[in-house]
Amino acid sequence: MTKLGAVITEAVVHHYGRDELLRRLAHPFWFQSFGAVMGMDWHSSGITTSVLGALKRGLTPLSGELGLHVCGGRGSHSRKTPDELVAIGNRVGFDGGSLATASRLVAKVDSAAVQDGFDLYLHGFIVTDDGKWVVVQQGMNGDKRQARRYHWLSEGLESFVDSPHAAIEGRSQGNIINLADRRAERSRSGQLELLATLGPDRIVQQAAALALDSSKPSPQPDQPLLPHLVMPAHHDVREKDVNMRRLHGNLAAAADRGPEDFEQLLLVPGVGARTVQALAMVAEVVHGAPCRFSDPARFSLAHGGKDRHPFPVPLKVYDETIKVMKSAVQKGRLGREEELQSLKRLDDQSRELERYVTGPDLKEIVAGEFRNSPDWGGRSVFGWEGKDR
Repeated sequence: MTKLGAVITEAVVHHYGRDELLRRLAHPFWFQSFGAVMGMDWHSSGITTSVLGALKRGLTPLSGELGLHVCGGRGSHSRKTPDELVAIGNRVGFDGGSLATASRLVAKVDSAAVQDGFDLYLHGFIVTDDGKWVVVQQGMNGDKRQARRYHWLSEGLESFVDSPHAAIEGRSQGNIINLADRRAERSRSGQLELLATLGPDRIVQQAAALALDSSKPSPQPDQPLLPHLVMPAHHDVREKDVNMRRLHGNLAAAADRGPEDFEQLLLVPGVGARTVQALAMVAEVVHGAPCRFSDPARFSLAHGGKDRHPFPVPLKVYDETIKVMKSAVQKGRLGREEELQSLKRLDDQSRELERYVTGPDLKEIVAGEFRNSPDWGGRSVFGWEGKDR
């Protein structure tokens, strides 16, 4: 995941720039699809930890070249974020102190101003050399064993307490206290006024009195529209989780463009038809528009999942994908764009073909992957796939 995540990031930055990478990381559907195409369990809350951890390991050696820095992480690593930002700022020239304050504010908003039953345990802060940033952090509700992910983007952010989120990922848990909503401005002002005029003891008394008279329900205004991803509880990939038209487009493009672009042009030893299928989905992660990621489960069909859903990770295919991507990005740095452009054509072809191609159903596709898994180096947390499994 470290190798593939880093090279996909390089490709996005090469084609579209660092600002676009930040926008994509702030979009929960793209983020989930990114993790799925890297082989992480497509439905799991662990996808957040795994993606941020892979990016931190993979991009740190490239930070000087890409101008990207990944800070924070899970647990104790999250609390080191401000110090990391100050140190990087001293090295590259941005105001690390101000960004450290931003990091603390983002964490405080989602832990105190937003009271939704989820306790923060992960805080990832990705910043560019020119001080632009994205934050991805996650909270856990231990009783329900559910996670909620919060996405922040510095671009367009005017206030930390005026509807600041770029997106939220998680199942609705009913009424919450959200003092970071723009509609809560009167409440925030009123709380400050109460604190100044009554003091904390009188406020506690008033709150107790209000708790006794809670029979009148208050109207609930509609929530503002944000990209809001809700993942299903089931672990297996089901046909309803996948836009089959798009999947058939990916598969058809791989069959159509593979012989032309990947045998005659790329000439990477060992690349076969199955690798080209995976590359079709990797290419979409690099080039696809936001509307293309409404079914993140589809991207788990590229490299499977470590929990055998939808199938074990085919390590031989995975390694070939990394080889192709590395070759394309390395040559692109030297101005030789042929291989990167061939990946772009693969993605373009997927969109063209999905309008009219058909193909097998999802069960048949997954069954074929399991049949071939031993030959493709299939592996999961349960071990290697064998002929007799």
